[in-house]
Amino acid sequence: MNFPTKLLLQSFAACLLLSGTAMNADSKNIADYPLRIHIFNRNETTFYHNRIEEEAKGEGRGNLFENGAVKGVEFTFDCDQKLKASFGYETYPAKWKKPDQELTVLLPVFGKSNAYFTCRLKTAVKDFAYMAHDGKLGSETSAQFKAWMVKHDYDPEHGKDTPTKVDPVGSPAGQNAPAPQP
Repeated sequence: MNFPTKLLLQSFAACLLLSGTAMNADSKNIADYPLRIHIFNRNETTFYHNRIEEEAKGEGRGNLFENGAVKGVEFTFDCDQKLKASFGYETYPAKWKKPDQELTVLLPVFGKSNAYFTCRLKTAVKDFAYMAHDGKLGSETSAQFKAWMVKHDYDPEHGKDTPTKVDPVGSPAGQNAPAPQP
């Protein structure tokens, strides 16, 4: 094989390799993530190489908002950056990589506007929703949580990211998630 042909084949192989890597990369376009996830808590270990953060692994709990319904999820993760719990009623965009098994979540790069990274969560979907009350995590039926959402006009899938008519006594400032009242 002559030199120009060999160089052409090597260049073609390199292009195929790079295009495969690009095709496996997750989109950073928010419109590609129809679901929302509220992360209540997570435990994580951060790994460093030469004092540079390389990855974070851990587990956590959250609520997934999908097609107008809410369900609790337990998850494990292995991310390139630290995974932050949601602040207040904040939710993150998400989409299924493997339905009911693996979510891809679009997370902000903290300190940089309009910059995002993706993280994959291996999930166990529950038949209830999580709720926080007096700083403690509990659970309730998805129907009860949905009724609270309707009452307080809270629908993170459709841009209603802050509930209205929240009882200040039943929902203290600093509480990290919706807490329906009996």
